Amino acid sequence: MTLSSSKLVIIGLGLIGGSLASAYKSRKKLAGDSLQDNSDVNREIIGVVRRQQTADFALKEGIVDRAVLSLKEIADELTAGDIVFIGVPTLSVPESIADIQVLLDSEVTVTDGASVKGSVLEAVRHAYGELPAQFVPGHPIAGSEKSGVMAANPDLYVDHRVILTPEKETGDDHYRRIVTMWETVGAEVLTMPVQEHDAVLAATSHLPHAIAYSLVDTLANDSENENIFRYAAGGFRDFTRIASSDPTMWHDIMCANSDEILKTIDLFQNNLMNLRQAIAEKDSETLLTVFKRAKTARDLFSSLVNEAASSKTDE
Repeated sequence: MTLSSSKLVIIGLGLIGGSLASAYKSRKKLAGDSLQDNSDVNREIIGVVRRQQTADFALKEGIVDRAVLSLKEIADELTAGDIVFIGVPTLSVPESIADIQVLLDSEVTVTDGASVKGSVLEAVRHAYGELPAQFVPGHPIAGSEKSGVMAANPDLYVDHRVILTPEKETGDDHYRRIVTMWETVGAEVLTMPVQEHDAVLAATSHLPHAIAYSLVDTLANDSENENIFRYAAGGFRDFTRIASSDPTMWHDIMCANSDEILKTIDLFQNNLMNLRQAIAEKDSETLLTVFKRAKTARDLFSSLVNEAASSKTDE
């Protein structure tokens, strides 16, 4: 089968899956007559969704070429060279994996976009009894506080990183196919061990979301101060923006990566209590040390981000 007739099946057309579909469709449209028969962008994009309303919207907006209500409807069409991307909430991944194990040929490449990789691999091994060569675990480091198919953004992955966490069982051809898929939509692909991925994401993504949700919930329930949100400054708005993210998705992440998230919460809590003590004791030296150290670290982070952006512009 040539790539010109191959398929990209996306289970779940929320922000992540919908944006992947939209990105492929957008690039196919831009390529137009210059599209080569062996171009990976020339895949048929098929969405698998639960509701007919979602299917109708995705078709109307040109996000997919086809939309079906179950993987079973198209399973017999899929073969070597085709890709199935699982874009459902983390705790719903095992259900999709179970369907894939029953329905799909072992030559079909399967990947996912879940923010927690340990729980996904556990679900795959439970369904298959092993980790099949066709499965390539992955996680796009891109997102938005918006959710649902209406939030699909064809440029969501441009200049963003995607972390793949292949295991020794992962097939080389399947791995390369997923690298190509992400590079096709403008992403930079990196690899990382599963445990390291879940620990890093717990600290850099999952903990900030937990803090933002907790802070907004705390202030929202402060019945003695009705003007908190009315007079909140830009810093509050920027920091708490992520508390507008999809609650179901973040509920699933917190449950699936609880061990690593608890480690980061405990570390943060200890440091926060030390800061509280310094404030209570008006310990100027400790306060300035913490604030200067944090500013230095944040400035370094900003410079690294700017340097990476500049290098991409120069390429």
